[in-house]
Amino acid sequence: MTSLDTLISRRRLIGTLGASAGLAALGLPRIAFAAAPTENRLVVVMLRGALDGLAAVPPYGDSRYPERRANLALPMPGQPDGMLPLDRTFALNAALASIQPMWSAGELLIVPATAGGYHTRSHFDAQDLLEMGLVERHGTPSGWLNRALVDIQGGDRQRRLGLAVGPAVPLMLRGSVAVASWEPPNLKPADPTLLAALAQMYAGDKLLGPALADGIKAQNLSDEVLGSGMMDADGKPRFAKAGGYGPGAFKPMAEAAGGLLAAADGPRVAVIDMGGWDTHVGQGTVKGRLADNLRGLADGLAQLKTSLGPAWGRTVVLIMTEFGRTVAPNGTNGTDHGTASVALLLGGAVRGGRVAGDWPGLSQLEENRDLRMATDLRAVAKGVLRDHLGVAQAHLDTAVFPDSAAVKPLGGLVRA
Repeated sequence: MTSLDTLISRRRLIGTLGASAGLAALGLPRIAFAAAPTENRLVVVMLRGALDGLAAVPPYGDSRYPERRANLALPMPGQPDGMLPLDRTFALNAALASIQPMWSAGELLIVPATAGGYHTRSHFDAQDLLEMGLVERHGTPSGWLNRALVDIQGGDRQRRLGLAVGPAVPLMLRGSVAVASWEPPNLKPADPTLLAALAQMYAGDKLLGPALADGIKAQNLSDEVLGSGMMDADGKPRFAKAGGYGPGAFKPMAEAAGGLLAAADGPRVAVIDMGGWDTHVGQGTVKGRLADNLRGLADGLAQLKTSLGPAWGRTVVLIMTEFGRTVAPNGTNGTDHGTASVALLLGGAVRGGRVAGDWPGLSQLEENRDLRMATDLRAVAKGVLRDHLGVAQAHLDTAVFPDSAAVKPLGGLVRA
């Protein structure tokens, strides 16, 4: 029995994943997937806690890089544990070595200096706005990816082409279109009803309210709690040993997601969360908390490619985070909440092996502390949804990302 078979055999499915031959081959229960309107796949990986983009994809060719990053500057290419150069300006953190072959194969595209177009340093607010596709709160909360499914599914809102991988459906996938979700085996998460009640109870408390909300959203506190209740197929705490939803847990989740998406009549759009990116203290360089997280992310993405099999050729993986971090280290060898980070696109459908968008440089910073935004994440998402999944431009400008006609889709992200 393969590890994926093991995962699937221990799965819990929320919603009603379907009764197709392809899903049956994966050992899934019988459910109702109609023929999919597209063979293309989209996986959105949400990095919660704010990834330091300058650490993941360091701009080593920027003359201000060593000075600006100080003790967080990574070893130059060619040095021990040095960065992995992509071009004359950018490199990959050595911890991302598992995805370096995708760059060589033209399956990895970098979009530096990305942000959501909103101005907040709160995880809670930024994640909500990013997932709602808004720059300020208004209307009934629903996710931009769910609203995109309205167009993709052609009005059949029970088709369940969307899949959430994790203990809850992320806001990005919530809305009027029914989606399925899969959570790791034997997970015993904190009761979401209780969490919601606590959040509501303390919403008016100026101290506890934001702290509780941020804690839930960033999942910084949930790693240990969630991980303690997860058992592997052999009765061993697999996810707990891996650190709950920490870096070691991402790979089996990506493996399962790839298997589900690979089914000929399975889901076409999936969201996977990965937490633990809030590195205020002890961020590290070639070793440490951030390097461990990056390594777990890269290993999971490589596994996702393997699990998708031939479907990888029709897949785009979009990796995003709510905001970036300060350019300079703080006093505890970490970084604080900033503005712009980096977005990555991977997959056989990606026109990669290159950098898209602009680079604002490190000479002039936002508020003299943050990397300035050069590319709006909505433009990246619009480009993928339009050119990969065929979502209509008018629907993107008015419904998926309301009042965003001025934010043009970033073109040329996917292969023709």
